[in-house]
Amino acid sequence: MLPCVDVPCFLSFLLDGKEFQAVGFSLDVARVDTYASMMPAHLTVYYNTRCPVCDAGIDLQRNKLLALVRAGTIEFKDINEQPDALAHFGASLDDIRRRLHATDEAGRLIVGADVAIALWRLTPGEGWLAGLFGNRVALPSTRFFYDRFADLLFAWNKRSGRW
Repeated sequence: MLPCVDVPCFLSFLLDGKEFQAVGFSLDVARVDTYASMMPAHLTVYYNTRCPVCDAGIDLQRNKLLALVRAGTIEFKDINEQPDALAHFGASLDDIRRRLHATDEAGRLIVGADVAIALWRLTPGEGWLAGLFGNRVALPSTRFFYDRFADLLFAWNKRSGRW
């Protein structure tokens, strides 16, 4: 179940905890709060510190999520320190270098744009990004463009000799 499941909700989002209206539509804040309560009790994000863009992005998110990191709700792990960490899922080191990977409290694997959306949902003030890019209308495009960007970034890093 996604927080924005209809067109009026898709056209509006939450901005800094206040209702934002776009084109005369408003967001059902109770729906967002209900969905936020369904977020994972624990999320472990595996990322690549050898990619300067990836490392900077995760550093920014980690700083925004400091309270959750301290509480143990979210962990960030450098895949270069544990290259086989997700091998039991069939994910190679290059797979994880190419796209974000995470595991939730049930041990399920989350990959790519879905990890970014999960992080936005957990990040104060960024839930609107999750609603905008993670709703059922936009999600296929979000995944497609994330994957293409990830492919380009991976190729750039490989050409630059980072791995």
